[in-house]
Amino acid sequence: MQVFDVDLSGFEPVNHLWPQLVERLGADTSARAVRQALDLLGMRGGPGLMPALLVETCGVALVDCQQLRRVTGLPVAVDGDQLVLISRRSSELQLLQWSA
Repeated sequence: MQVFDVDLSGFEPVNHLWPQLVERLGADTSARAVRQALDLLGMRGGPGLMPALLVETCGVALVDCQQLRRVTGLPVAVDGDQLVLISRRSSELQLLQWSA
């Protein structure tokens, strides 16, 4: 697994990434992408990590919760099924509460 250091400090928190993803891919495919991100967390994750879904490619990654909180100010819970949606093109991110 490749590790990339992504600087999220320039990203703006928004609320429209999930609706755009569902509109573009449909509800089933979008939900499948979220499940894959959560599966990655289950397979490779550890304490203090949360899954991220790249909206342009549906790629998945793991991000450090404390770093995300520090650079964005978002209220990130370490325990729970939260997911970060990231748009690299527009430098936007959305924190999504997901319950499987």
